[in-house]
Amino acid sequence: MSLKIRLARGGTKKRPFYHIVIADARSPRDGRFIEKIGTFNPLLAKDNEGRVVLNAERATHWVGVGAQPTDRVLRFLDAAGVAKRDARNNPNKAKPGEKAVARADEKAAKAAAIEEAKNAPKEAPAAEEAAAE
Repeated sequence: MSLKIRLARGGTKKRPFYHIVIADARSPRDGRFIEKIGTFNPLLAKDNEGRVVLNAERATHWVGVGAQPTDRVLRFLDAAGVAKRDARNNPNKAKPGEKAVARADEKAAKAAAIEEAKNAPKEAPAAEEAAAE
């Protein structure tokens, strides 16, 4: 039986509240669980002590038994010092998409054309040129 340390949603519509639970991986998200080891309230400020309440002793026990935490729960365990989370790096995330690059190229081309038109020498009227010859 594979165990997961995961979040089970509670609370009302548009006001989420999560329980940090130990559950069988096959059970539904909000379904049957083995033990509740904490809570997570995302509506509270990030520096509020009540945002994440975790029983570190029980979490250590379950990690030792082989329970696999989800990504979000692993962040909480790392902050509590129970488990180590490797830092992730996705350098491609900050790169703009194809459409954004195309729009930027079009905008740059238009700006260059406008700048070129401003810097081009002004032409004398055709009547003055004919009189000069």
